[in-house]
Amino acid sequence: MLDIQYKPDSLIQRFIFERNDEYLIQTDSPEEKVILLILRDLLRLGWEITFKTNRLSIKPPQAYDKQVIKGSMEIKRQEAITQKRAWIDKHLELARENLADGSEVWQSEIVPVIEICQTQRQFDTFRIFRYYWSSPYSEYVGRRLKLIIRDSAVPNKPIIGIAALGSSIVHIPDRDKWIGWDKPTRTNNLIYTMDAYVLGALPPYNHLLGGKLISYLIASNEVREMYQQKYKDAVTNIAKRTANDIACIFTTSLYGKSSQYNRVRFNDKTLYTHVGETKGYGTLHLTDETFEAMRTLLQQKGISVTNRFGDGPIWRMRVIRTAADILGFDADFLLKHSFQRAIYVTPLAENYKEFLQGKSQKLNYYDYPLSTLVQYWRERWLINRRNNPEVKEAVLGFRKSEFVIS
Repeated sequence: MLDIQYKPDSLIQRFIFERNDEYLIQTDSPEEKVILLILRDLLRLGWEITFKTNRLSIKPPQAYDKQVIKGSMEIKRQEAITQKRAWIDKHLELARENLADGSEVWQSEIVPVIEICQTQRQFDTFRIFRYYWSSPYSEYVGRRLKLIIRDSAVPNKPIIGIAALGSSIVHIPDRDKWIGWDKPTRTNNLIYTMDAYVLGALPPYNHLLGGKLISYLIASNEVREMYQQKYKDAVTNIAKRTANDIACIFTTSLYGKSSQYNRVRFNDKTLYTHVGETKGYGTLHLTDETFEAMRTLLQQKGISVTNRFGDGPIWRMRVIRTAADILGFDADFLLKHSFQRAIYVTPLAENYKEFLQGKSQKLNYYDYPLSTLVQYWRERWLINRRNNPEVKEAVLGFRKSEFVIS
C-alpha cells in the first residue's frame, strides 16, 4: 500500500474528507499538487483509505469493476481529445466522407477489402477514427502495419473498421509461459509474433458485429501476406533468418474476457484462445494531468528524465518512478496496480509453438482465404444480427452527417 504523510487541516486532509477538486488548484507546492492528483486518480478507482495519526495508507481493491475501468478510460480519452481538439475538428469531415448511412449498409452484402496505410490521407483517416473508441489513443513502436477495412459492396466504399499490428511487447509472463519461452528463446523469436493493438468496427457496422469480422480478417492469408511483403527484406540480427514470418498474433482486452473474441471459430478451429492476463503493470490508472504535474515537479527540482524516440511508455514509467522517489512513495506498488488485460492468441500456423520454441525452422501456415472467412462470418454471425429488430433500428438510425468524436 501507499503511505502518505499529511499535516492537520492541510489541503491533503481537506481533500480526503471533502473530495473537492478545487483544492487541486489552491496549492502552490508542486509536491503537494502531485500528491493531491494521485489521491484523486486512485480514489476514483475505488482505492481504500486507512487513517493513522497524521498519516494515511491507501490500497487498491481486489479487482477493478468493469464500469470503473471504463470511467477511467473515458477520462483519459477526454484528455487526449481535448489536447487534439483542433486537429480532430479539422479532420471530422474526412471521417464522415469515409462512412455510410445505415440505410445503405443495411442493404449491403458486406464485401471487405483491406488497405494498408501508406499515404498521409490514409494515416489521417486511420487516426481520426482511432479517437472514436473508449480506450485512449496510444501508439506502438517498431514494426507496424496499419489497416483500413472497407466495404466494396457500397458505392463509396465506406470504412467497416480499422486494425493495426505492432511489434510484440517484450515480456508478458502469461504469454511467455503459454508459448514455453525462456528468456534467450524469447529474445531470438519474439520477432515472429505481432500484437493487434487496434481492432474494431465503426458505426453502423459495429451493430452488425463488424468487430468480429475484423477479428476474422486479421487471421487471413491476405493480411499475413501483406505483412510478409512489407518486411520481406528484414532478417534477424542473430540467426540471420528471414524476419517476415509471423507465427501468431496476440491481442488484449481491457475489460476481461472479450465478447469480440469469444466463440470466434472457423470450421473446427477456435481462432482466438484466451491464454492469461497481463500483470497490470503500467500507467493507465494515472491521468495525463497527474503525469504532467510530476514532470513539473522534476523540472523544478532540476531533474531531467530524457525521452528517447520510441521510448514513450518506458519514459512515462521512469518519470513516475522518479517523482514517487521524491515523494517517498513505493514506486513499484504505484505502477504495479494498473488494469489487467485478458490476453488472446490467434495462431497462424499449425506448428507455431514449436517454431517459437526454436524446435522447428519452418512454419506450416493454416490456409485462411479472406473470402472464405468472410462467408463463414456472414453465415455464422451476420444473418442472425439482421434478424434482430433492435439491431435493424440501430443500423438504420445512423447518419454519417451526425458522426462526431466527443
